[in-house]
Amino acid sequence: MKTMKQLIAVGMLLFAAVAHAHTHLKDSVPAEGSTVSVSPPNIVLKFSEATRITALTVKKEGGDEQKLTPLPSSAAAEVTVRAPELAPGKYVVTWRAMSSDSHIMSGELHFTVSANGTKSAP
Repeated sequence: MKTMKQLIAVGMLLFAAVAHAHTHLKDSVPAEGSTVSVSPPNIVLKFSEATRITALTVKKEGGDEQKLTPLPSSAAAEVTVRAPELAPGKYVVTWRAMSSDSHIMSGELHFTVSANGTKSAP
């Protein structure tokens, strides 16, 4: 009987962990904190599971925010959106997404477009 209670308790803990495991950003292009030598043609976001992007913007430090469109109409684990031509400088991409369990999450991606054409790792 004690073993059965322990198995039930472990099962409930595992269920709770799975229920609270939300989608998260695993990788991106450009990579977080990276410096790229040229303006990236696309912004690529790679998530831990399929998610639907509901908002995506890019903003140069000291500049205005630009909406990136068109956004994909269906959920996907990898999302690619065309980027505008970006002048040298520091940028932040802000995203908002909804996972399959309707959980809303958001985040930021920071990168720099180099003025001198050099490329470095984060």
